[in-house]
Amino acid sequence: MSLDSIAHPRQTGHAHTTPGSERRRGTRIGARVLWVLAALLVAWLATTATAHAATPSDPSADLVRKYAPVLRLKDVPGSCGIGEPYVPIDVNLLMNNREVALRGPWDTTNIVAVAPSARELAHGLWGYHLDFPGNALQPGCTYEEWQQRLLTGSAPEIYGRVVSQVGVPGKLAVQYWFFYVYNDWVNTHEGDWEMIQLNFDAATPQAALAGRPTEVGYSQHSSAERATWGTAPLETVGGTHPVVYVGSGSHANFFTSDLFLMRSSAEGVGCDDTTGPSTSITPKVAVVPTTTDAYLRAYPWLGFDGHWGEQQAAFYNGPTGPNMKVQWTEPFTWASESWRDQTFAVPAAGVIPTPATDFFCGAVAKGSVVLRHVKVNPVPWLVGFGIVALILMWGVGKTVWRPADPRPLAERRPLGRVISAGTARFWSRRRLFLGIGLVFVPIGIVVALVQAFAFNVWGLTPLIGDTGRSNAFVGGLALLFGLVVTFLGLAIVQAATARALRDIDAGRPVGPLSAYRGLRGRVRDLVLALIVMVVVQIVLDLTVVLIPVAIYLLVRWSLLGVVAGLEDNPQPGVLRRSVVLTRGRWWRTAVVAVGVTGAALVVGPLVGGLVLVLTSASFAFVNIISAIVNVAALPFASVVLTYLYYDLDARDADRRVPAVSPDASEPEH
Repeated sequence: MSLDSIAHPRQTGHAHTTPGSERRRGTRIGARVLWVLAALLVAWLATTATAHAATPSDPSADLVRKYAPVLRLKDVPGSCGIGEPYVPIDVNLLMNNREVALRGPWDTTNIVAVAPSARELAHGLWGYHLDFPGNALQPGCTYEEWQQRLLTGSAPEIYGRVVSQVGVPGKLAVQYWFFYVYNDWVNTHEGDWEMIQLNFDAATPQAALAGRPTEVGYSQHSSAERATWGTAPLETVGGTHPVVYVGSGSHANFFTSDLFLMRSSAEGVGCDDTTGPSTSITPKVAVVPTTTDAYLRAYPWLGFDGHWGEQQAAFYNGPTGPNMKVQWTEPFTWASESWRDQTFAVPAAGVIPTPATDFFCGAVAKGSVVLRHVKVNPVPWLVGFGIVALILMWGVGKTVWRPADPRPLAERRPLGRVISAGTARFWSRRRLFLGIGLVFVPIGIVVALVQAFAFNVWGLTPLIGDTGRSNAFVGGLALLFGLVVTFLGLAIVQAATARALRDIDAGRPVGPLSAYRGLRGRVRDLVLALIVMVVVQIVLDLTVVLIPVAIYLLVRWSLLGVVAGLEDNPQPGVLRRSVVLTRGRWWRTAVVAVGVTGAALVVGPLVGGLVLVLTSASFAFVNIISAIVNVAALPFASVVLTYLYYDLDARDADRRVPAVSPDASEPEH
């Protein structure tokens, strides 16, 4: 057999193979294949490494991503519920969107374009408006539902950029811009641009990456609040990601979870709520190039000079975009001129210690709703205001105001003379009645101490931390306690004032202490009657539909403090006696009980609220002013209410008349 036939058995026509030889040949082929694959893998890895070495990472993008913020948004209990339904979105979702219209500056009715593109907006178009589906003054659920459609398949997104300022060497700023489809605060409007800024003492992004920020500023309406990096109140995640508490509806940015009071044109006017519970989100960060040409290529819509939202009057107008803000090109000028060192949080001690701030927040919120309704449909409101004004003018002219003689005390008087006589008596003995009103100072202190004890000693503070200060249980306890003590203080002042008036009319010496000493033995009946009244009022108010009944009973029971102060053994009880006196004279009683006393309760917080807006006074000082006003206002109302008591009692000749001075038994004159 030749060597050739052995080496090439198939050529001889005789194939002499064995299973073992076949396996060895397969093994050799598999090994060769593996060697080839390994060589290809090594070559691919080498090529990839070379490519990465040739294209280094962008330090600006690295810096933007390193300090990307974490947003904490107030939780939403349900669709269109109280809370924060909006998140920052990718602006590109608005481009080429057939639910978005572009309107020109010369005509707000006709549409210039439907589904405008980013390239169209890049032309500037100063004075134009984007118009989203919905009405900013009557939002309903429209914007929330629209955002849900926009975010289908998408995630929250923000825009980060590194920027320097001409003439400010050795400094860099990192900005993060957030766009929301709707601003649901006092000044409702479509579109909302907010941002935060981190300042670095660094000339390049590489140097900034090697160091850390010096300070950070959070935008809040037309200004911002600053914090030094690494110190309170700034919170961070992982040491580099600043935590941003987003104001519910307003999207203003804050360092802590609290209720903040804004009281100027720069800050806005109203209260921003960032209290928990909240949800943390970490939006995707789109890196915006620094130079104009580069960012317009990447995001052409950044060239839009118009408004991101429908055109409305004044502060209901949609905002302009980032490129129209001073901080876009002058971040450090903006920081030096617009940043504040702090934003004032509304104290959470309770109802009594914070009358001015509570009144301010509630009044602005409710007033903004009324203002929107007036703007949407002014005719019914103007008619309503006109009718109220005519009724007041008719009432003032219908009654008799003179003579305003405070004596005798027990006399039938026209309603105007009830008020004027009470006013004259208060002014003639103002030191006495101011002394009686000073009881509201220790009442406020007691409420503050009790609530502090409740939160800190009884362990309610962790409950607040876990579920937020808006927790119904904790808030309900504070409100109930403050409500009961407020009414108790007012009832005691009414009782002491009534006794003081009786002593004055009888010619007996009287002072604040003697007036209060005269209440011994009467406080128990007064407190029991007050508890019944408060419980009934709360139960009726909770039903909502029975609120008119609550108002009716409140007027019928409004004389309980005066009755307890004047009558030794009121029959058939303090509340029933008040009902008897007001029977058939509900409207007459309501004018004084609701009109005068209600105005007295409001004037203190109103004055305090005005001081908040017009000055930079601290919360503690403003609330002290409010309390001082109450020291005078509530005794004044009590004096007038006592004159009303004697007027009603004199009209019921068949009822028992309390003991009064001899002058009171003389004929009316």
